[in-house]
Amino acid sequence: MTVPGSRSGHGIGLPAPLILVVVSLFVLMAFETEQAIRDRGALADLMRAQQPTIDQAVKLRQQLQNLAGKTAELAAAGDAGARSVVDQMKAQGVTLSTPKK
Repeated sequence: MTVPGSRSGHGIGLPAPLILVVVSLFVLMAFETEQAIRDRGALADLMRAQQPTIDQAVKLRQQLQNLAGKTAELAAAGDAGARSVVDQMKAQGVTLSTPKK
C-alpha cells in the first residue's frame, strides 16, 4: 500500500531547483573567496610599495623636529633670529618646543 503523494523510489530525491540553488551558492562563494584573496594580495603589494615613502616621511619628520627643537633652544638662549622664527611660527599656530632629554 502506498500513501498518496509519496514516492515509491529508491531513496530521497532532491528536486532539481534545490540542487541548482545549492550549486549556485557554492560557485558564488568560491568566486567571492577567490576575489577576496586576490584583493588581499593587491593590498599587500600597495602597502609594500608605499613603505619607502613612509620611511622617508618618518626620517624627514625626525629631522624637522630636531631642527625645531634646536631653534627653540637658541631662542631660549637669547638668539634674536631664532626668537623671530619662534614668534612667526607661534603666529601661525605652530609651537616649537625644546627637545626632551
